[in-house]
Amino acid sequence: MASPQQVNLLSCENVSKAFGERPLLRDVSLGVSKGERIGVVGRNGAGKSTLLRVLAGAEPPNSGRVTRGASVVVGELDQVGTSAEHATIRSHVLGDRDEHDWAGDSAVREILTALLGGFQSEQLDRRISDLSGGERRRAYLAEQLIREVDVLFLDEPTNHLDVEIIAWLAAHLKGRPKIAIVTVTHDRWFLDEVCDHMWEVVGGNVEEYVGGYSAYVLAKAERMRQDAVSEARRQNLMRKELAWLRRGPPARTTKPQFRIDAANELIAAEPPPRNAVELLEFASARLGKTVFELHDAKIGFDTRTLIDHITWNIAPGARIGILGPNGAGKTSVLRSILGELPLLAGKRVEGVTAKPGVLSQNLADLDLSKSVIDTVSEVANYIELGKGKQLSASQVCQRLGFDHDGQFTRVGELSGGERRRLELTRILMSEPNILVLDEPTNDFDVETLAALEDLLDGFPGTLLIISHDRYFLERVCDNFVAVMGDRAFTDLPGGIEQYLEFRRNMLSVASGKSDVNVEQESGRKSILTPARERELRKLADKWERQLSKLDAQIIGIHDQMLEFTSDFERVAQLDQDLRALNEKKEKIEVQWLETADELSGGLS
Repeated sequence: MASPQQVNLLSCENVSKAFGERPLLRDVSLGVSKGERIGVVGRNGAGKSTLLRVLAGAEPPNSGRVTRGASVVVGELDQVGTSAEHATIRSHVLGDRDEHDWAGDSAVREILTALLGGFQSEQLDRRISDLSGGERRRAYLAEQLIREVDVLFLDEPTNHLDVEIIAWLAAHLKGRPKIAIVTVTHDRWFLDEVCDHMWEVVGGNVEEYVGGYSAYVLAKAERMRQDAVSEARRQNLMRKELAWLRRGPPARTTKPQFRIDAANELIAAEPPPRNAVELLEFASARLGKTVFELHDAKIGFDTRTLIDHITWNIAPGARIGILGPNGAGKTSVLRSILGELPLLAGKRVEGVTAKPGVLSQNLADLDLSKSVIDTVSEVANYIELGKGKQLSASQVCQRLGFDHDGQFTRVGELSGGERRRLELTRILMSEPNILVLDEPTNDFDVETLAALEDLLDGFPGTLLIISHDRYFLERVCDNFVAVMGDRAFTDLPGGIEQYLEFRRNMLSVASGKSDVNVEQESGRKSILTPARERELRKLADKWERQLSKLDAQIIGIHDQMLEFTSDFERVAQLDQDLRALNEKKEKIEVQWLETADELSGGLS
């Protein structure tokens, strides 16, 4: 609740909300004050989105009341979003504002550029109905950011955003301190960067914490200690995670405004989440000296090059995050490493003992009539963790979010996100010595993400990961590389911050706003004609739109697979369609890269 010094903007008193016989909120009382930044966490299905919609006035409570100040203006980004059938980006995002009004507003121009790629007519006059799911999502977000509001409710605002745009969004929100923000997101880096309060929706109640995500982890551990939870319970993965947080960058632990002495006692003797030496020894024993190697390799399709002159030696026990903009070729790098995509030139070496387990964007062909636990157990009943430790198939399922009832659910009844969790569980049960994970965190809630990280902490092999989840990457990976879209493959000893700096410089040069002095800038000459440059920029925009549409179609097929679970022939056809879409996506990625390459090379 708001302190006496704070200006309360809206509040709810004794609010309850249920859908059918399923109660989500029970007698919840909360308040939102001016300038507060509140992150909402909880398990999938706990009622986080429902809480936001009730507070925003989009859903009425079954009992209790929601009140707001007479002049308080509320904005809401929900997970669906609606617009008039023939609305354009211009009419939906900018409304009836005169062009000279918004075009002279640098804040509006920044939002349009960051989220929609610019504010030229060819971009703003596109119809919302013609946009991909990701483009629509960004348009809806732009609409809310441009509005003048007192309270902004954001439900999964980082969906369809990459690492760069998420960093921009966090900085943008921090630059608007007067707005109160309430956000549901599984992006823990975003929560830490933006929020100063946390709400956890659990068992129909909402528990309040001061600080961002790191503070929430510490405070929850302290609350558990004060509640005299058993020693075994206190030594769970939360304790490990907060130990990692305390060892992390200083900024992570400057936000807490509560006593953390007791929490520090909990972690004083806690070792780092991974014993790097022990894992390396185990990995070397399982893998030998060679995992994968590329020597002066060229990666691409036919004569179209994505990456050239790449030499990469992946060591036993390496934990590598692969970064890069959408369409730059990250997945193609993984496929080339695995031997699925033949090299255009150069040499690939694979260790004789290499046993990769791969989680890709495609769903595997599974028997939809079987239960989750039977589908996992057919791979193995136990996995070895080293030092005589084992986990049963049921225990691994439990860690990845399948409770007792969930383990006996038919595969055909699972959502797309649950299917991916099931596939990851099966991969872990196969005991690979190399894990290749392409966007593994999609549709995971915060608790399940922490459990996945805990499992990966003990994985005694090599990890190769593509993910837009910055917290997950920093938590699990020790090294980073980047595919920048310029045919180069870059090592990043400075991690994600170094990558973001590289991307800022690249975009600055591409937009003609590099930090060179005026004399240098005036001396640069374009070897492209203005007409060709315009043509290339339109082409690049076209490829990006097509990639976004393909992403939306891929998501749509996953949804259809859930809808037609009892029609095995239909599901098989959908799986073929999914593979065809992924192949088409790879080809368009190549065209996008060629266009970007010519555009970036057009300055001398």
